[in-house]
Amino acid sequence: MGPRVRQLDEDEDQDVIGFDAAGFAKEALASRKNLAAVIDHTLLKSEATQEQVKNLCREAAEYRFACAMVNPVWAALARAELAGTGVAVGSVAGFPLGASLGTTKREEAAALVKLGVHDVDVVIGVGLLKSGDNRAVQRDIRGVVDVAHEAGAIVKVMLETGLLTVEEKLRASELAIAAGADFLKTSSGFSRGGATAHDVALMRGVAGGRCGVKASGGVKTLADARRMLEAGANRIGSSASVVIVGEVGA
Repeated sequence: MGPRVRQLDEDEDQDVIGFDAAGFAKEALASRKNLAAVIDHTLLKSEATQEQVKNLCREAAEYRFACAMVNPVWAALARAELAGTGVAVGSVAGFPLGASLGTTKREEAAALVKLGVHDVDVVIGVGLLKSGDNRAVQRDIRGVVDVAHEAGAIVKVMLETGLLTVEEKLRASELAIAAGADFLKTSSGFSRGGATAHDVALMRGVAGGRCGVKASGGVKTLADARRMLEAGANRIGSSASVVIVGEVGA
């Protein structure tokens, strides 16, 4: 039997379950500074060059984004580029398929936090979830959470919602929360579909105030970001971050 999931009744709003989506969205959208603070400035293309990563870090420092999200090979460079700025480095584990061994994800996360990564975004074992192996899914996530939290880092779990049924989205959310995830995240941006307001609301309905929700995948404009925040996201992942914050007040 799968885990019990928390769903919203039709007449139940977000603040009842511990998160005021409307209030958070209003505050985040009030200024460029506020909005930048909830965006992970992202460059995860395999062909990204050293100079592009450096530019990402410069932009992250200039706009004060929540973090600069890079592939593991660039984590040390990003840490050096952002030293003294107060802007965190983010990186990924088990990316983009989530089909790595649990031990591999854990070791990757351990290596990343040693390099100074603060935000570790890990892909859930999608095949394990679809096979109904809830214990393996939770164990997989827990391994990453343990090493990250020990180092003072946080973990965002990519559910890859475009590949899941509604039941699977709900179950994956509960499993990730039970494993200690700091954020539920919609997707990697490298699979079918991306973030939708419906999925964000679904995930927030499960999470309530227990953890964050990150909308990622196809968020390219201020209108996109607004929809995600109003649906219940409190973090956005985007490669179009500068464009998005530039639209505030325009």
